[in-house]
Amino acid sequence: MTARRAELSSIASTLNELTDRISAITDEVLAEDESAGAGLLDAERSLRAANRRLATVVDRL
Repeated sequence: MTARRAELSSIASTLNELTDRISAITDEVLAEDESAGAGLLDAERSLRAANRRLATVVDRL
């Protein structure tokens, strides 16, 4: 594995962990503040899409 690919793979792993952390608190926030919860859902979707795209790039390297 090239150094670049290893670095991007590490970033993808970190991004996945951050996404999971956001996901874990989203339901709780939704119950308290629907607008803030919706924002977290949008952020979570965007992060998951970014992680899929990053995984595609890593696979091509």
